[in-house]
Amino acid sequence: MKKMLLSSLIAVSVLALPAVTFAVSFEPVGETLGLGTADLKETVINVINWVLGLLGIIAVIMILVGGFQWMTAAGNEEKVEKAKKVISAAIVGLIIILLAWAIVNFVIGTTSNVSGA
Repeated sequence: MKKMLLSSLIAVSVLALPAVTFAVSFEPVGETLGLGTADLKETVINVINWVLGLLGIIAVIMILVGGFQWMTAAGNEEKVEKAKKVISAAIVGLIIILLAWAIVNFVIGTTSNVSGA
């Protein structure tokens, strides 16, 4: 068993050797792969804003789903309570998303003021 594990480890190492040697290059990799020359900080900020925006859209959709459930409950108290729970959970989620967005913007503004960037 140990021999088989050792031989498979050696085989994987030999197969991965060309990839490892190719990884040690001093060319600008971003331009070669077409990734652009955007700053890492700006890229992270854009990704965070995109994710928070997507989560906000999901929260609004959940509020609409809860409203639809409430409107189609036809007086059934169990369905109305379920719809109220969906709406309240979506509103709490939306508040958390907005607070996260505010915190991210505050931290970004503070760090950019401190670093002078």
